[in-house]
Amino acid sequence: MLQSLSILVENRAGVLTRVTNLFARRGFNIESLAVGTTQNPAISRISITLLGDLRLVDQITKQLHKLPDVLIVRHLNPDDHFSRELIFVKVRCTAESRGEIMDIVDIFRGHVIDVSPRTMTIEMTGNESKIRAMQELLDPYGVLELVRTGTISIERGEQFMNVEIQS
Repeated sequence: MLQSLSILVENRAGVLTRVTNLFARRGFNIESLAVGTTQNPAISRISITLLGDLRLVDQITKQLHKLPDVLIVRHLNPDDHFSRELIFVKVRCTAESRGEIMDIVDIFRGHVIDVSPRTMTIEMTGNESKIRAMQELLDPYGVLELVRTGTISIERGEQFMNVEIQS
């Protein structure tokens, strides 16, 4: 089962390497990884999606807490958070197929961000199933490139992760 972890870390060189090495040393595969600074530029959020059970998540969480720059680790319950991913898809198109492709993009609330005589580049955000569904509909036209950001997540409602860094 896919599990989501949200990790707040000090925004320092090498932190991401230490976190990902922890997974690699234990033979755990990261399905998705996204990193960015938070509202506090001294803190970054690492969003990790991995395949495993609750025992694995508990083991990883304990190991992550041992790393010096890790501030908070939270396992996100599927019912208590939002997850989205950004993709760019470059698809082969002709003048005849351009309208059909734009219809597909509209259905999935995507945006055309570039058009050339033989290609169209589409931007879309969504969850895994939405992305997969759009890709399946675009495959017959010829997907030339696909780039994904990795999943980012945030908790619903009034739950939040916050920490202050002492200077």
